Amino acid sequence: MTRFLLAFTAAAALAAPAVAAPVLGQPAPAFQAVDASGKTRSLSEFRGKTVVLEWTNNGCPYVQKHYNSGAMQRLQGQAAKDGVVWLTVISSAPGMQGHLTGAQAMQWKTKEKAAPAEVLLDPAGTVGRAYDAKTTPHMYIVDKTGKLIYMGGIDDKPSSDPESLKGATNYVAAALADVKAGRPVAQAATRPYGCSVKYGSAD
Repeated sequence: MTRFLLAFTAAAALAAPAVAAPVLGQPAPAFQAVDASGKTRSLSEFRGKTVVLEWTNNGCPYVQKHYNSGAMQRLQGQAAKDGVVWLTVISSAPGMQGHLTGAQAMQWKTKEKAAPAEVLLDPAGTVGRAYDAKTTPHMYIVDKTGKLIYMGGIDDKPSSDPESLKGATNYVAAALADVKAGRPVAQAATRPYGCSVKYGSAD
């Protein structure tokens, strides 16, 4: 019986290898993902530019707080003006809340007047797991050299109530301001909040 359990455990470990969590100050996990228009994109193609990764789920009330208020779109727009590449990532698995096809993602982007450079589709959860993305939203910033310089929440108000945006400290805006000014990011790691990322099976 013990031999069977050991064999089963070993097989399970091989089937679902552990993924190391990303580390601040180290190279951000490389990835390739198809965008909403069907083009394969990679993190490496944006080398030399600051990159924001935003995990989203259009059915999540925490995400809706930021989009329905226009706060996320304003942040995306300002980032674009400053030459930052904003990539919105959808890691919801097929059949799970927030899953979108390419056409649906384009419709969502238009409807919300969202302003990311690209919407990346990650239905297998490969990119999400590489970054240990746990919530929507969950935010990451990669610097021009490809190193991870911020990861965590979008702000300090872990609520789905739109009123919570009043007086909130937006960690991403603050981090991008530090980058623009040539300063180290003052608050590089914070606690993310929101809905859990709706991953499918890890098989």
